[in-house]
Amino acid sequence: MSEQPPETADTPEQPNRQRRVVVVDDHAMFRSGVKHDIGPYVTIVGEGEDVATAVTAITRTTPDVVLLDVHLPGGGGVEVIKQVHATQPEVKFLAVSVSDAAEDVIGVIRAGARGYVTKSISAPELIEAIGRVADGDAVFSPRLAGFVLDAFSGAIDIASIDEDLDRLSQREREVLRLIARGYAYKEVAKELFISIKTVETHVSSVLRKLQLSNRHQLTRWATDRKLV
Repeated sequence: MSEQPPETADTPEQPNRQRRVVVVDDHAMFRSGVKHDIGPYVTIVGEGEDVATAVTAITRTTPDVVLLDVHLPGGGGVEVIKQVHATQPEVKFLAVSVSDAAEDVIGVIRAGARGYVTKSISAPELIEAIGRVADGDAVFSPRLAGFVLDAFSGAIDIASIDEDLDRLSQREREVLRLIARGYAYKEVAKELFISIKTVETHVSSVLRKLQLSNRHQLTRWATDRKLV
């Protein structure tokens, strides 16, 4: 058995060791990194790479906290929460995602997650967040907390976000976000590893589904909903 790393002012307290955690992400390297960084301080009881494997791991082990990526093959993090909470409502979820888009934050919180942090979080911060969520607190990265407050205050029209975005595929949402941020078609293609022609096809589809006429309207639509 490997020796536990010494505790310092920058490392979490040992009481978190009893927290049982499942790590869900479709990137094996990210799962490995998380397990390496937090493994000495929590108990990793399972992992998943898509909706099916995540639900199986969670329902089999009943962890205290699930670290959940938002975008997963098979239906996304929201689908994982729905399926698990149908039979095990006591399981707590902490979303850990590269996305800081309002629709992702609001969507997963509405589904039942207890918090949402971005993947730029440090290991000590993540372990502290796990402990807080396990104890029943809600945890958000500072900027993301604003989205939740805006949603409750009515500054963000949650219904319109869900209804409109439900018409778009995951790839269309990715293209929408990049275009709204000012990316050229060539830059979007490079970022998403797709052809410029495919980008054009997705943009045309997004405009049609949202009943918009041009890129300027698309950018304003996304900005009004705080998606960029």
